Amino acid sequence: MKSFVHTVFAAVLSLLIAAQALATEKVNINTADAAALDRVLVGVGPSKAAAIVEYRKANGPFKSAEELAMVKGIGLSTVEQNRDRI
Repeated sequence: MKSFVHTVFAAVLSLLIAAQALATEKVNINTADAAALDRVLVGVGPSKAAAIVEYRKANGPFKSAEELAMVKGIGLSTVEQNRDRI
């Protein structure tokens, strides 16, 4: 029974570590395609991700994360939620 508990504990711990690794995935807002932006950024779906790419094409690279708020549909709260992912 003791080995079963240790096995379950090890499995749960492994899952938590894996989830944390995924949660800290980063994306370069100046080079990522829409699919990567959609996958990594919280509150950014396919249409907002496409808008980020289009804005970048029209206006050049972002100089800071805060400039994302200039993209229609992206607010400062979305930028703040994703600061550690950018």
